[in-house]
Amino acid sequence: QVQLVESGGGLVQRGGSLNLSCAASGRFSSIRAMGWYRQAPGKQRELVAIATSSGNINYVNYVDSVKGRFTISRDNAKNTVHLQMNGLKPEDTGVYYCKATTALVTYWGQGTQVTVSS
Repeated sequence: QVQLVESGGGLVQRGGSLNLSCAASGRFSSIRAMGWYRQAPGKQRELVAIATSSGNINYVNYVDSVKGRFTISRDNAKNTVHLQMNGLKPEDTGVYYCKATTALVTYWGQGTQVTVSS
């Protein structure tokens, strides 16, 4: 059983910054990827950024809309993942969920609200 706890969400004005954090606890030795998804009301949950480990090297991917503004960083030893969000836009508003995956199981955090005002 793996538990994920997110923090760092909040209300920010357009152009502002937030740093999301996620910490995993439990049996996580086989976690291969940690990342962030977001979901706006009435919309599908979408991948924002993900870091996938291979040979203890992290490979990162971003949705096109956040490239150049968001940076994901994963610390495999600490079992944490962060999302530094700069230049925030109202369209970034949503609930951000931390996700961790093994070969067969996906774990989700409870989510943290990010609201960007115009």
